[in-house]
Amino acid sequence: MQNSVSKDRFIPLRKTDLIQACIDDDRLPKIQNSDFISFCQLLMSTLHFEYHQKLETLKDNYAPFDPNSDTIDFQLDNPLTLQKKQQVFAQTFTQILNAANFEKITESDLQDALNEESLFKVRLAVEFDDFEEVVFYRRGEQQKTETLRKFGGLKKQNIRFTNYDKVAVYIKFKNTEHFRISKKKTQNFEPGSTVIKLFQNIPKADLEMLFPNSEVRMRPIDKAIIGGSAIVGGGIVLVTKLGASLVLLAALTSYYLGLSHKEVTIGSQQLLVLGAGLGVLGGFIFKEWNKFKNRKLSFMKTLTDNLYFKNLDNNSGVLHHLIDAAEEEECKEAILAYYFLLIEQTSMTSQDLDKKIETWFKAKFDVNLDFEIDDALAKLLRLNLVIKNQDKYSAVPLAQGLINLDNNWDQVFKFN
Repeated sequence: MQNSVSKDRFIPLRKTDLIQACIDDDRLPKIQNSDFISFCQLLMSTLHFEYHQKLETLKDNYAPFDPNSDTIDFQLDNPLTLQKKQQVFAQTFTQILNAANFEKITESDLQDALNEESLFKVRLAVEFDDFEEVVFYRRGEQQKTETLRKFGGLKKQNIRFTNYDKVAVYIKFKNTEHFRISKKKTQNFEPGSTVIKLFQNIPKADLEMLFPNSEVRMRPIDKAIIGGSAIVGGGIVLVTKLGASLVLLAALTSYYLGLSHKEVTIGSQQLLVLGAGLGVLGGFIFKEWNKFKNRKLSFMKTLTDNLYFKNLDNNSGVLHHLIDAAEEEECKEAILAYYFLLIEQTSMTSQDLDKKIETWFKAKFDVNLDFEIDDALAKLLRLNLVIKNQDKYSAVPLAQGLINLDNNWDQVFKFN
């Protein structure tokens, strides 16, 4: 069960489905449907080429920091060049996330998440001192309700929580010198590298499980359960199995401390009693230690199982995923803005156009959309697809739009 928390910039339709929805709306003359589809295809091709260039910029600037790189370093960059590449990458990466309609998770939200109890009942510790930079982004915020089972399934509890559809993680580790001084192990990551990860369906309270250096820790209730079990079990062992050994040890201690003058003779029988007692004690300690380890392993398995199904991509793979998402959003925004200006056949302010699109989306798909009107109009103006007169906008005729897009495409590979 879930419902939206607030308006989201993300348009939850595929490009082709959105185009079909516009055609099915039946407000364009049917004779123009074919031209409208051609218009959308040309527009998508133009934006696809632009985003391909952005992808290459991201890849080139991320390459020196990619922990999964399998190519040869043809030319080693000096520290200043590396710093410049890191800055360019971070800036471009942020732009792509914004274009893909991701929202930055604030420091306050992140701290709230770290302080909340995990939905999976796993307590994690994160060494923030290992990071030079940490940024989280999310897209799609929902309120969900799930039923959790407690006390071996004897009790059910409904939990309402905030859930993020997608979460992108950007983390830069500190350099080798930091880990050398702190004497911390680095076998699971490369100092100075930048880790990028993309996840889906993440409860806000479990954001800490997305950190690459998080460690499973026992919650107070788990320590109490294990400690209580050890105390009860230890008491039973002392009374039922270690009585004879304890009596013998007490007698020996009293004699050697001068508290008793009765000499204690240690023969084979007494040694057997002591040996049996030590064996029982050792077995009990080993059993309780195994309980502790098995409980911790159970928590680690829970964490691993959840991350396995929630992880979408890592490092350079995330770049391709986000570029595709950004391109998709940019295309849908431009198509919607142009379509509504076209069917109205009159000039409109950006506020009126924004309201009209959001109202249509709510009526047709029951989605509360926060449409990116300024971004959409900026793209259409840049591509000569709309005309601005003071504070009002109007679409160029469909035939002229096709010509303008074709001219723009001809300029892409112009060599003379």
